[in-house]
Amino acid sequence: MAGGMYGGMYQDDDLAENHEINVTPFIDVMLVLLIIFMVAAPLATVDVNVDLPVSNAPASGRPKAPVWLSVGPDLSLTLGNDPVTPDDLRAGLNAATGDDPEQRIFLRADQGVAYGDLMAVMNRLRDAGYLRIALVGLDPASAAPAASPAGDGPRPMPGSPVSEGGGTPR
Repeated sequence: MAGGMYGGMYQDDDLAENHEINVTPFIDVMLVLLIIFMVAAPLATVDVNVDLPVSNAPASGRPKAPVWLSVGPDLSLTLGNDPVTPDDLRAGLNAATGDDPEQRIFLRADQGVAYGDLMAVMNRLRDAGYLRIALVGLDPASAAPAASPAGDGPRPMPGSPVSEGGGTPR
């Protein structure tokens, strides 16, 4: 055995080198990733109809002279009891608060006002410098049977500011 194990008579038994790529593991990984994305994609979409409930948070105390800004169903703005245009909102707020942008503004909106329209009003308030905004809702304990067929819709409480055109600050 002059050639030893690495030479001589054992050279003929070596396998020929295969230069082809083995794609089976690659395909396995791709199929697993495909399944993961097929399962995860529907979970990533937010396509849920939301019927927002009435707030059940305890009502906060009402200040002595609250500044009410109301958004009507036709997107008309009312500051206190006076109608105001969106362009005159800053001047009206400054007059109502005595140029105090730290005073809380109680924002009420009709139930039919779209969320985007309400956010536009809130952006106008922020642009005017009023960052303390309280959203006003109805008390769930005083839900009116006439508001919905099931009797679980909002209704004003007797003697509350809601029944007099006000609202319950949250």
